[in-house]
Amino acid sequence: MSLPVLNQRFRTWWQPRRGLAIAEACVIGLVAALSAVFLKVGSGWLGTWRVHTTQLFPVWLALPVIGLVLGFVAGWLVDRLAPEASGSGIPQVKASLANVPMTLSWRVAGVKLLSAIIAIGSGMTLGRQGPTVQVGAGLAAGMSRWVPTSPDHRRQMIAAGAGAGLAAAFNAPIAGVLFIVEELLQDLSGLTLGTAIIASFIGGVISRLLGGGSFDLNLQLTQSSSQFSIPEIPFFVLLGILAGLLGALFNRGLIFSIKFYRKLHISLPLRVALAGFMSGVVVSILPASFRDNTGLRESLITGGSQPTVAAIAFAAQFILTLIAFGSGAPGGLFAPSLILGSCLGHIIGVSELSITGAGSPATYALAGMGGFFSAVSKVPITAIVIVFEMTTDFNLVLPLMIVSVAAYLVADKVVPGSLYEKVFKELSNSGDAMEKLWGGFGCH
Repeated sequence: MSLPVLNQRFRTWWQPRRGLAIAEACVIGLVAALSAVFLKVGSGWLGTWRVHTTQLFPVWLALPVIGLVLGFVAGWLVDRLAPEASGSGIPQVKASLANVPMTLSWRVAGVKLLSAIIAIGSGMTLGRQGPTVQVGAGLAAGMSRWVPTSPDHRRQMIAAGAGAGLAAAFNAPIAGVLFIVEELLQDLSGLTLGTAIIASFIGGVISRLLGGGSFDLNLQLTQSSSQFSIPEIPFFVLLGILAGLLGALFNRGLIFSIKFYRKLHISLPLRVALAGFMSGVVVSILPASFRDNTGLRESLITGGSQPTVAAIAFAAQFILTLIAFGSGAPGGLFAPSLILGSCLGHIIGVSELSITGAGSPATYALAGMGGFFSAVSKVPITAIVIVFEMTTDFNLVLPLMIVSVAAYLVADKVVPGSLYEKVFKELSNSGDAMEKLWGGFGCH
């Protein structure tokens, strides 16, 4: 019997069964959670050191220099070791699941993890959630190579890893599964859905136990102040429309930023260094509270800021995210989208309170998070569930649904199609061949 025939029979006999797929999903969920915790702790430590440095040196010197140096290091790591690790990582995962040639491996996951810690710790207004999705998918792809597997099985594991990464980043296992359904895959088999649920559940639970999730909201504040009444529906619809329009503008700005950096004809390390420098300059001009991204975000989300601070924060986050993301820096858009939505919601909530004397700015801030996230990522169900899982506040469900659906409908009308597909097309430099491959991906 020939060697190819024996090899084929061995692969057929050793094809991963349901039990092996479930075991892999459990391991993937655990590893994704640990990577999310490491990313949070690492970027948090580096960010704390960055803020402390402003007490030792002039802020106008410390922040731009730190942004420049750390930005260059992050860009150099990606450029030299794993170019696939640039940006948020979700377009790359989506392309890989659509059978577009795209490397996902332990090397990509490791480089993404380290470079994201450095880029986010440098002060760029990017999120940790997109990188954890790519890290989870990369770890799953590497693990699936341990045994002979079919392409479908490897695809299932990559989807499970991506869902586990998102679940671990947000402590939201249901949202991790829904994100796979809404954005990454549209054709789910029973085994694919099952492994995604297991991996997301384990990733979310382990991350919660280890404190690796994002947006540690003051739950007592949000639960005590969250409220909703029928007369407020027009204000929530208005919030959804504004979130949709501004989310569409944000998406156009992201594509414009990518094209702008490309026209500069400079290397990735220099682009990320330039973005870090400009971010440091802008933040050094803003009030001191803007230097601590975590503290500012929690204050905005829980409605503890003045409307003027929220307006300044919205403008600053909007511009700084465009500057950072267009450079190709390793960081995601989930956190900036949620922060922009909370700023917008807080402003509408305060305005409604001054007009009618009723309402809760915190409720509008949380509903705005879901709305802006929905407008940018075009995943309204995931947006609703993410905010709900982070707050576990049933009073938010109806406002979230109103704002998220309205924002999605408006944004998709103004700028149709998936942002991640457009970003991947802009970032790919393979010419006509990549365009043909991407055509099969269903890009609008």
